[in-house]
Amino acid sequence: MTTSPAIRVAAAVVRRYGRVLVCQRPGHKRHGGLWEFPGGKIEPGESTLEAMRRELAEELGATVTEVGEMEFSVADPDSEFVIEFYPAEIAGELRCREHTALAWAMPEELLKLPLAPSDREFAVQLNGGRTGDVVERA
Repeated sequence: MTTSPAIRVAAAVVRRYGRVLVCQRPGHKRHGGLWEFPGGKIEPGESTLEAMRRELAEELGATVTEVGEMEFSVADPDSEFVIEFYPAEIAGELRCREHTALAWAMPEELLKLPLAPSDREFAVQLNGGRTGDVVERA
């Protein structure tokens, strides 16, 4: 049995004032209604920066000015996608062109959102391995 090659997906980790940007997927798409880090497929011959620029312009009207080194990579369950999370700097006024909503969330707040599976794995990593299942009160 041969397996098809993985399709790389670049996810932008945009940070501002301690918060990260997440977007809600439209209901008609895979993982519809769940939250994710914005981004999309890296086309053949395209650099990560080029893919991010194209995808975030299409999805949010954002201009990607910089992309850093990959922070995390995970195979998306039950698909050929491998999601790669990269820190990104963006400019421009954000507006949902494909997503239902967008939000700036503290890393610990991410764990309370219904995230797409790969994005949840990254959120857990962002929170030092904490899953958010146990909420401690002071």
